[in-house]
Amino acid sequence: MARIVIKFGGTSVADIERIKNVAARVKAETDAGNQVAVVVSAMAGVTNQLIDYVRSASPLYDLREYDAIVSSGENVTAGLLAIVLQGLGVPARSWQGWQIPVLTDNAHGSARILEIETAELSRRLESGEVAVVAGFQGLEPERNRITTLGRGGSDTSAVALAAALKAERCDIYTDVEGVYTSDPRIVKGARKLDRVTYEEMLEMASLGAKVLQTRSVEMAMKHGVRIQVRSSFVDLPGTLVVDEDEIVEQAIVSGVTYSRDEAKITLRSVPDRPGVAASIFGPLAEAAINVDMIVQNISSNEKTTDLTFTVPRSELERAVSVLEKHADEIGHAKLSAEEGVVKVSVIGMGMRSHAGVAQTMFSTLAEKGINIQVITTSEIKISVLIAEEYLELALRSLHAAYGLDKD
Repeated sequence: MARIVIKFGGTSVADIERIKNVAARVKAETDAGNQVAVVVSAMAGVTNQLIDYVRSASPLYDLREYDAIVSSGENVTAGLLAIVLQGLGVPARSWQGWQIPVLTDNAHGSARILEIETAELSRRLESGEVAVVAGFQGLEPERNRITTLGRGGSDTSAVALAAALKAERCDIYTDVEGVYTSDPRIVKGARKLDRVTYEEMLEMASLGAKVLQTRSVEMAMKHGVRIQVRSSFVDLPGTLVVDEDEIVEQAIVSGVTYSRDEAKITLRSVPDRPGVAASIFGPLAEAAINVDMIVQNISSNEKTTDLTFTVPRSELERAVSVLEKHADEIGHAKLSAEEGVVKVSVIGMGMRSHAGVAQTMFSTLAEKGINIQVITTSEIKISVLIAEEYLELALRSLHAAYGLDKD
């Protein structure tokens, strides 16, 4: 008998028919003798509708009430799935975050899980009852308020629950069949990966892949939770996200990802003096604006520098406003901002021990006439900023250059 946690996303529970399909999958696991906890998202589109209601009610809303409202979608799904399971003869009960409880900090709207008390949940699982848990939500114990974990938080709920319950694995059911070497909607030759390491999945998630939420991968890596990404709509093996030790032979490059949520800011003729970077990035940090890629060029007179960096596209207007307020302190001659850029990244654990990965990327883009605007690297990834119009060409060319296309 195995103890497993299964998570179903919004598209998997979009209507009653799909909830019945989910229930059949859960029943198959219980029929096999497994103890099952199910984590569910709100039905597709429900969370967005609830957020729209909040924003329509007041542009300056109380985040505590926001959490109370937007968390209700998961409650509906959990209750409906429990009812359908009971109709199939499967003992089931729905659980809201505060009932378990899932204890979090008080950062409403993006809370972090501190602890999950699983004694009663474990007892119910051992008795043969299926626990249907509302994902995305928890309890802030100091004020006894409902909290939510941020968009995609049901993934984090599932992994955290799997860790707390010491589950054998955590299956994440979604609308894709697994983790692919690139976006199959753009790259026809993209392949589904059988296994991928936590580190690679973390880079993919943070660099644009929408399969798993970044925080859920971080938590899985920390607690050693084996994740399997599977499709709700086809009965095929998915992709296992595991420790590096479980993968016998590492590919040099495992995937090519992209992010459209990029905007570029360039400050020209910035005085080249100690503290100038702090005068730029300090105010942006205080405004909670994330800065990603950074490149600095010293001018020919060696007294000024041009500095280019990226911010989330949705934050561009606010970032420019912050910098303009501090223009006298920074002392730059000109500020330019651009939205029409994308970040393309190649990722692979094998990059640690193989030379020439960067050269392949740069020469491939050069052959296609694609100019690189900014470059950043880490031990297992290389990211470049390019003009958005070249995105599809870059993805397909790099995917082929690294030998990732289907045979």
